[in-house]
Amino acid sequence: MLAFLVRRLLVNAAVFLFISVGVFVLVQSVPGDPVLMMVNPEQLQSGGPEFLAAKRAELGLDAPAFVRYLIWLGDALGGDLGYSFVSRRPVADVLLERVGPTVLLMSTALVIGLLLAVAVGTLAAVRRNTAVDYAATAASLGTISVPSFFLGIAAIYVFALKLGWVPSSGMSTPGDGSGADVLAHLVLPAAILGLSIAGPFTRYVRAGLLAELGADYVRTAEAKGAGPGRVLLRHALRNALIPLITVVMIYVPQLLAGAVALEQVFAWPGMGQLAVSSIGQLDHPVVIGFAMFIAVLVLICNLAADLLYAVADPRISLS
Repeated sequence: MLAFLVRRLLVNAAVFLFISVGVFVLVQSVPGDPVLMMVNPEQLQSGGPEFLAAKRAELGLDAPAFVRYLIWLGDALGGDLGYSFVSRRPVADVLLERVGPTVLLMSTALVIGLLLAVAVGTLAAVRRNTAVDYAATAASLGTISVPSFFLGIAAIYVFALKLGWVPSSGMSTPGDGSGADVLAHLVLPAAILGLSIAGPFTRYVRAGLLAELGADYVRTAEAKGAGPGRVLLRHALRNALIPLITVVMIYVPQLLAGAVALEQVFAWPGMGQLAVSSIGQLDHPVVIGFAMFIAVLVLICNLAADLLYAVADPRISLS
């Protein structure tokens, strides 16, 4: 196990370095001058080219791109992601302020999506080629086909505006912020995001469970007198969930991408809102920090998937 972790960490370090170069090059290639986005026309007219040059030197934009990258990389390895061009605050602090709301939204949606997928996928596999199976398949394909932001807008119209059951936007009511108030604001975006991932998860659960129910060990367990419930839950379902581990770990970063769209629809104060506003303002340090956060998340999820294989199935060796 230790040798496996060392090898994977070395590979992940190389991948991180490669991704950081690509992200830095792409962000620096975006059209537009962040200095011009920061200054007002009066300052530009009174200061002229000298003022712009001083501002670029202040932000460290006067150095060649490869020098700026090496400086950024050295600082990033020490935990310093630089300072935001807009707020002039450390990028790490800006990101950490938005991580909590996004993690709350993503984790709740992931739990909802997994519970729905396991329940519906299991029911579809057990009732294969029946009306229940066809209905579950149609529902899962529908959630895959319809964009989550469209579902979010429709849900706001029905449940918030027409029925008034839940708030339409934000994370809390100004002046309230209690747990019940946050939960009321969380229900709708988390449910929509959970539905968007439940569809593909359901397909994997159904397919994996059908394959396991036809295996020899299932027939052996049934021949020994094990009841249908025990065979399904203790044997077949556990093995069927192993492929789902990979899918879940892959979907966690994609879940963040889905959260970006829904955070705009529901005005949820998470990392998605921060990323969109930073791109529009050409706030390069924040954009780079956000991109590298996603890269690290992907690497961690892939490593976690390999480790969870061995936990779910003792036959799998990491040596």
